[in-house]
Amino acid sequence: MFLKGKSAIVTGSTSGIGLAYAKALAGEGASVMINGFGDAAAIEKERAALEATAGAKALYDAADMTKPDQIAAMVARAQAELGGADIVISNAGIQHVSPIEDFPIEKWDAIIAINLSSTFHLMRAAIPAMKAKKWGRIISTASAHSLVASPNKSAYVAAKHGIAGLTKTAALEVATFGITVNCISPGYVWTPLVENQIPDTMKARNMTREQVLNDVLLDAQPTKQFVQPEQVAALALFLCRDEAAAITGSNYSIDGGWTAE
Repeated sequence: MFLKGKSAIVTGSTSGIGLAYAKALAGEGASVMINGFGDAAAIEKERAALEATAGAKALYDAADMTKPDQIAAMVARAQAELGGADIVISNAGIQHVSPIEDFPIEKWDAIIAINLSSTFHLMRAAIPAMKAKKWGRIISTASAHSLVASPNKSAYVAAKHGIAGLTKTAALEVATFGITVNCISPGYVWTPLVENQIPDTMKARNMTREQVLNDVLLDAQPTKQFVQPEQVAALALFLCRDEAAAITGSNYSIDGGWTAE
């Protein structure tokens, strides 16, 4: 358990990729603070399971990723109750699909706030303590859309490109403090969010389930396979190792070959 004695915050971690991150960290002994929305009983069940896995504390914080003061308070709570925030993984995100001329302004603002600005606020709150300890790992979930674009996803693509740039800038600023800053860019990942979109897409496009999977969701991924949350989490876990201390300012694609084309 190479993370025993370390503590982590993972935003957007009540399900999907974020929960996989939390499970991977807990599996290596880290105390973990999860964050996100969802059913209270379901969240408590996951929190208790993480605590049992880690043999250390697991906490839940309901900080709203559109509120900088709540993000700062979450980091302060982790420092008070977990002994720090040695690892911060920014994963919260939302999506809206619409042509630019019809894109609702409030949707643009929300996507930029949650998918991009919250990452800045998390870094800003966590870096001072990391500098004091001379150790830290900052990881953000970007997307294949941090490297390439798709139509009708202006806010999401802008935010994810922003994550890639913010990662590079932060990495340069903290390079001499034992802190690494990287982002991971998955393609389509098999999560409940994706799975739940399939019936609506079948109906809207008059397609079979197989057609939606292969001709819509996996069209861009040459492997024709979904990325699994555990695969993304395994990459994040490696970036937390001492062996990864020289890896910083990097953007790691894990997209079944999407951005190779």
